[in-house]
Amino acid sequence: MSKKLLFTLEFPVRCSPAILFEFLSTASGLQEWFADRVDEWENVFSFSWNGGTPDKAEILDQEENKFIRFRWLHSEKNEYFEFSIEKTEISNQTVLIIKDFAEKNEIKDQSQLWGYQIKELFYRIGS
Repeated sequence: MSKKLLFTLEFPVRCSPAILFEFLSTASGLQEWFADRVDEWENVFSFSWNGGTPDKAEILDQEENKFIRFRWLHSEKNEYFEFSIEKTEISNQTVLIIKDFAEKNEIKDQSQLWGYQIKELFYRIGS
């Protein structure tokens, strides 16, 4: 049984949910900010960084312009990472929510890594 814990990060973003979802759910969109190379075949995405061995993740579930949930093929069955898009009720602001799993002592480092990745995403979408 895994010792990893679920953690959640939220990032306000100035972008429409439809445009943001493209960057979160397509190989071309993910390749813009998440990995150096991204390929997709039958709902399995292959991510590679710095020319290294690809790491594969399958899509577990998705709803267009709302969320997409992936599971690394090497991970436990109950672990995943998810991008969800919400609109705040009062200000109607778009919020990107990331859910991921990490060891308790690695959550801070993983959060910083996601923060770096999201800065790259925001740069690419002009937010």
